[in-house]
Amino acid sequence: MLSLSIFFWGTVIVAIISFWWQSDKVKILALAFVDQHCKKQQLQLLDQTMVLKGVWPVRDELEILKLRRRYHFEFSSTGEIRYQGIIVLHGHTLKNLELEPYVIPTQEDSLH
Repeated sequence: MLSLSIFFWGTVIVAIISFWWQSDKVKILALAFVDQHCKKQQLQLLDQTMVLKGVWPVRDELEILKLRRRYHFEFSSTGEIRYQGIIVLHGHTLKNLELEPYVIPTQEDSLH
């Protein structure tokens, strides 16, 4: 009975570590998507941080079960005001990237 208990808890621990490791890889991917988008729009990604706001299972177009993750982040267009953004991934696939309305800087206010 003891060996079955050890096997069960060992499996649980391995599953938790695996989930954490995969989540970290997806977070890095999400950060890369946001960083690339911000550079294209000439925006500044603030603090290089992503905050996980939700994880839930969804089915993709091929009916394959994947985890949907939603992250929040902050960006700036002028370097003075912080704006919120949201990115949603299904597995490793970008599904949505939204930025709240922001001020478009004039030439003298530009970050670059």
